[in-house]
Amino acid sequence: MSNAHKSDLLLVVVTLLAGISWMFSKEAVLMMPPLLFMALRFFLAGGVLAIAAHRHLRRLTRDHLVRSLQVGLVFGIAMSFWVMGLFHGSHVGEGAFLTSLGVVIVPVIARIVFREPQPVSTWLAIPVAVAGLALLSLQHGFRPEPGQLFFVAAAFIFALFFLMNTRAANTRAETNRQGVTVQKDRVPALLLTALTLLTVGGFAAVLSLILEPDWSLTFADFPPILIWWVVASALIGTAARFYVQTYAQSLSSHSHGVVIMVLEPVWVALFAAGWFRETMSGPQLIGCTLIFAALLINRWAVLSKAVRGWLRPVRTS
Repeated sequence: MSNAHKSDLLLVVVTLLAGISWMFSKEAVLMMPPLLFMALRFFLAGGVLAIAAHRHLRRLTRDHLVRSLQVGLVFGIAMSFWVMGLFHGSHVGEGAFLTSLGVVIVPVIARIVFREPQPVSTWLAIPVAVAGLALLSLQHGFRPEPGQLFFVAAAFIFALFFLMNTRAANTRAETNRQGVTVQKDRVPALLLTALTLLTVGGFAAVLSLILEPDWSLTFADFPPILIWWVVASALIGTAARFYVQTYAQSLSSHSHGVVIMVLEPVWVALFAAGWFRETMSGPQLIGCTLIFAALLINRWAVLSKAVRGWLRPVRTS
């Protein structure tokens, strides 16, 4: 199996972990300040990965540190907007839709900002994915509210984070201000993830201290179930999810694979159906079908080549 195929499969796993993480996070922010939750979640996740990455930390270079902190800062801003949207928003489905728009924004930013060529299949898949996301998430129509503005801002910043993370996780040539081309060595996936998550935790902690000063009230009455939501969100929805995502991105330097991430709201809808006993309507099922169709369109060249490879032995037998 090629690295590109491994990357695709791992990104599917990422969407599963991300989908279940929505449930953990929603339960947690109902019982504690959202930014404080983000700080605890990411500090715990980053700390666990930093212990695992201790060998890489001993050989940490200044370049690796700077690039990891840059990725972490952008990610921290995105996650802060996202959790505020989750806290203030009353419609999780709409939030999932708006946040997932960041996935389809990635190829646009990659083309305009980083001049990264995109295959035609990606541009064909994007409108199909948007239509699928709308049918899946906007079952009651779109009702603008303050929380949605946070989700929209998060979507754009998530797109930038994905691109920066891909570039940091891969070795690439870069032209500096003097016009000299230099090679940037990749930051190891485990190290990059650990430093990124710790940066997010620090950023969220500073914001929480400024905007949520009453930490004592939270820790004075810390329900045992809340410990579970924080730990599960940190280890499953953060440490595992973002390490797998960064490793997957390190296997492919192309950004068009991000379209696979539109699967996330599908899992959110399915998990919510089981978690909160919600039912999926006809339009939602059509939305899921369109999202899967978008994935097939985006990976049509790979799929058609694989099908031809499977049929060839049959024809020759």
